[in-house]
Amino acid sequence: MNRKEFLSDCGKIGFAGVTLSLFPWLQSCSDKAKQEVKGEKARIGIIGTGSRGCFHIKHLVQMPNVEVVALCDNYRPHLEDAAQYYPKAKLYDDYRHLLEQRDVEGVIIATPLYLHAPMTLDALSAGKRVFCEKSMGYTLDECLEVYNKRKETNGVLFIGQQRLFDPKYIKAMSMIHEGKIGDVVGVRNYWYRNNNWRRDVPSPELERHINWRLYSEYSRGLMTELACHQLQNGSWALGMLPEQVMGSGHLVHWLKEDKRDVYDCVSAIFTYPNGVNMTFESIISNKHFGMGEQILGTNGTIDLVTGMYYSDEPAPKGSGMHQLIAQIESGVMSNSVFAGTSWAAESSPLAPGVPIMTNVKVVTGESTVGAEADGSRELLEAFIHATITGRQPEKVLEESYYATQFALLADKAMHENQILRLDEKYKIPYTPLK
Repeated sequence: MNRKEFLSDCGKIGFAGVTLSLFPWLQSCSDKAKQEVKGEKARIGIIGTGSRGCFHIKHLVQMPNVEVVALCDNYRPHLEDAAQYYPKAKLYDDYRHLLEQRDVEGVIIATPLYLHAPMTLDALSAGKRVFCEKSMGYTLDECLEVYNKRKETNGVLFIGQQRLFDPKYIKAMSMIHEGKIGDVVGVRNYWYRNNNWRRDVPSPELERHINWRLYSEYSRGLMTELACHQLQNGSWALGMLPEQVMGSGHLVHWLKEDKRDVYDCVSAIFTYPNGVNMTFESIISNKHFGMGEQILGTNGTIDLVTGMYYSDEPAPKGSGMHQLIAQIESGVMSNSVFAGTSWAAESSPLAPGVPIMTNVKVVTGESTVGAEADGSRELLEAFIHATITGRQPEKVLEESYYATQFALLADKAMHENQILRLDEKYKIPYTPLK
């Protein structure tokens, strides 16, 4: 089954264990939903036309039911780059003026983190349907304010957590919930890069404007820029939220280069009520291991990034005698053969693994802009559908809310050197995805 076939069937009850009660936000991916909005167009304004904004534009230009009517950026070169795709769109350098445009039905916000919440609040107040890049807010309080504003206005709000729409993640989670890997006993996440996270600056006064990710005044660093994506994995697989978080963060390498003040090396441990730990680690001065997300079970492991399943009890490669002869011929012998009456089966670390679906495109995590085939296009399509229909999909906002809250809580734990729990005032109704 390829990804197109998979997404087409996501809205069918009972298909391969994927049900709308488990993944209700996938309704917009079904053929039925696409027929519902056939011939209609969502009139969209884009706020923030830098690298990520243009990444979305390259998907939007391929969608027949979208008309981008307004573009906004206070950095003129980025605005002009985007205008090449939509020469008829009105151009703004102040997002508030864009929000005053009556024919703008929905907005896509792709700006620095510290602007996410203020812009989202203003857009919801203006009656716009909103897609805001992750993370949801710069602080715990901002996230709650945004969530409550969406509830108050009964509007549409999507946050850029594209893994919820990535076919291989959906398939993997359905397998996990069906018990394919047994009881989940651990979750491992890591994201390694080797670059200074810096972008070229044409003039010194634009340093913080362009390299906002490097300064805590505008950014919360690796936890909100990277970890926020991966923190959904544990809650999704376990069907519960973390109980506490601890962590450590430091400036290890890139401080030698410049005056940044966000960590370039972080480690966090999230503990769930049943005692299972989920880990996240990121280093941006070594990329050997790349990006990894693994769900560990008593019967096997699923690697979400590669879309592979590994059994803890794989079938042996042929007979024991064939294995013995092969190892003698290659000069590899294990003492275990002399300790028992039969030849030892192949150990699980050597198991080749089985793809969970065909035509999986593996994302390395190296790109700082965005990757193809990671659910980003499907997420945008779902937002366009919601912009036309005015319907907020179930659960998608709650998952994004908690991904951001726990990313922020981990960053706080690192700075305060404490074990932290999410305060009751930040907890919102949550139905486990299980």
